[in-house]
Amino acid sequence: MLFNETSIKDLYVIDLEKKYDERGYFARTFCTYEFEAQGVKFSPIQSNMSFSKLKGTLRGLHYQVPTEEAKLVRCPRGKIFDVVIDMRADSESYLKISCNELASTTSQLLYVPPGCAHGFLTLENNTEVNYLVNALFNPAQERGIRYNDPAFNIPWPSEITIISEKDKSFADYDVQNKI
Repeated sequence: MLFNETSIKDLYVIDLEKKYDERGYFARTFCTYEFEAQGVKFSPIQSNMSFSKLKGTLRGLHYQVPTEEAKLVRCPRGKIFDVVIDMRADSESYLKISCNELASTTSQLLYVPPGCAHGFLTLENNTEVNYLVNALFNPAQERGIRYNDPAFNIPWPSEITIISEKDKSFADYDVQNKI
């Protein structure tokens, strides 16, 4: 696994190291020891999957407080435009945005550190996203950033056609009051 730094502290795009033979290839998609060697302590306790039938489906941007959730995200079918916003007030990359494409054809993963908002837009029909998480979901601790919040001006690459009522209803983020 090759860990590539991004503009957000501790957020990594991970390239799989594929071992090829006549059958195809083998690649490790998670290894505690390789994460620890990178200085990342990630102990997944749950595996989640989403499936979106149509291109233009938006999921997120979500995070939890005070319990912070880390994720290891992979797109084994289709393609997504993945967005992460650093919500950690003590981070050198506080409120920075990182946008990455994940696709079944690239075999990359994205490690999202605790304290970051995360969401994605499907760029193809029939897209599947799998992710490991290190904390249980708690609805009372969930927070969100609206996809078109003017505080962030996220550069979505295509039209958003499907979004949940919950994700549309998040209030504008108030940077001064850290809502």
